[in-house]
Amino acid sequence: MKNNIIAIVGMCGAGKSVASDILEEKGYKKVYFGGVTMEKLKEEQLEVTPENEKMMRERLRKEHGMGAFAKILLPRIKEYAAEGNTVLDGLYSWDELKILKEEFGDDLTVIAIIADKKIRYDRISKRVIRPFTKEEVIRRDITEIENIAKAGPIAYADYYIDNNHDLDTYKKRLEEILKDVNNNE
Repeated sequence: MKNNIIAIVGMCGAGKSVASDILEEKGYKKVYFGGVTMEKLKEEQLEVTPENEKMMRERLRKEHGMGAFAKILLPRIKEYAAEGNTVLDGLYSWDELKILKEEFGDDLTVIAIIADKKIRYDRISKRVIRPFTKEEVIRRDITEIENIAKAGPIAYADYYIDNNHDLDTYKKRLEEILKDVNNNE
């Protein structure tokens, strides 16, 4: 039986961390792509703000190319995947997806979490960690689509979870996907 590598993609507030947390509870080791940004901000003793996060993401991509986060995290992903099932939380760019597909081929499964904008924006405004205003989320959405090609991995995903409903519906769909992934080994 091969180890699963599952990448979770979606726009801000769609519910990517919910799937990642569920998979972590099932024993998957998590690689959090956004953690690279936070680690770099901490290294430079910069405050975590939407502006600083955007600046750091863009700087890393300018220095390392559009596949920056996949390149930076590839050694960790390989290590975790050799040990067991792995979830990639927050893969963003098309180039990152291409790098990981080249490395892992069909062993990489992409699940896109989707939700209506109004629902996403409402969730983000109410979250405890890093809440954003509607205007901040709109700016982030546009920046991520235009500057980091975030839409490609979402459009090209292997599976989709519609997160406009309750948590039980979400979990049921994730279980269906995991069953299918495990049956396709």
